Amino acid sequence: MHASVIQRAFNAPGPFATVCADVTHNTESAGAELELRVRAISERLAEQGADEPVVQAVRDRLLEGNEGGEAGTLRGRAIVADSRGNVVLDARLADAPRTETTDWSPQPDLLPVIRALPGRVPHLVVVADRVGADITIVTEPGHPALETTVEGQERFVHKFPGGGWSALRYMHNSENVWMQNADKVAEVIDQLVGQISARFVLLAGEERARAVLADRVTSRVRDVLVTMDEGGRAAGADREPIDRRAAELVAEHEAREDARVLEQVQAASAHGLAVTGTDAVVEALRKAQVETLVLADDLRGETLLVGDTPLVLGVDQHDMDALGTHGTVVPADRALLAAVAASDAEVVVVPRAALPDKAPVAAVLRYTDDSTPSAR
Repeated sequence: MHASVIQRAFNAPGPFATVCADVTHNTESAGAELELRVRAISERLAEQGADEPVVQAVRDRLLEGNEGGEAGTLRGRAIVADSRGNVVLDARLADAPRTETTDWSPQPDLLPVIRALPGRVPHLVVVADRVGADITIVTEPGHPALETTVEGQERFVHKFPGGGWSALRYMHNSENVWMQNADKVAEVIDQLVGQISARFVLLAGEERARAVLADRVTSRVRDVLVTMDEGGRAAGADREPIDRRAAELVAEHEAREDARVLEQVQAASAHGLAVTGTDAVVEALRKAQVETLVLADDLRGETLLVGDTPLVLGVDQHDMDALGTHGTVVPADRALLAAVAASDAEVVVVPRAALPDKAPVAAVLRYTDDSTPSAR
């Protein structure tokens, strides 16, 4: 995930309210249940010292689910509000968070947010019939999915049931219209795949329409195309199987990406372009050497010292003395993510057991110099 997703939060004035909450709104009693959850969250923020404008800003965003519409379809939401009550991060989550977060502190608590964000895998979901297709466009994590519809001609899309020469002519026209509609949809898909660098295109919908469309897409779309039998465009069609399959594909791609990054750490280490361990990574961050930070998903109890800017950081006071400053004790994950945002790097969160020697952090570097520490 690129630092741009979290930069706005770190650039705002603290302290910050960070909330990851279940906002599921799909039962008869959902409205009352959401009210109770939001009230409890508001009370916890107030008890921690958040001012009323901050509490109100968080409350208003969370209660949007009770207004129906798109917000009413959400399962989870992550919100960060600054000291002025400005919402600086509002991310739609793929599901309700496994552990809810309610935090008021000098730095935003973004590690739980990053863990809960939907996949960082750009992709398209296409539900097609013989007239056109509904296309869902998923780009950066935390950003709402975009929806677009491609409509072709409706005339002749259903074959004529009679016989004779007129029926043959009608059937021929039907086939032509289907192909024209499929070509129109295929063109839009190809453009979108190029624009967002889609890692996969999930194609669902009417069987015949899927077959025609799959045959007419470009080679770059065909290389990332995945089809499924369920789903349709008709009103009331069940979307859940499509969403479930898309989530499975995202998880598969994420797992491969995590494995790729970990392999990159190992391979780059042999050339001095990767470091492992807090001391080495902190030194690399100070010099803005880090291209990709690989962060363990649990750094509870670990701290760093941070000076006047996010890149003035150290493991202990000895480091800060060398930098000519004192520093403030900050939870390690918050300090590291702030440094990522300040240096415009990438960040990947993985299970701690996956990192070399179960280290809390590793990094792939943009460059190396004579003072770059070796991996350990």
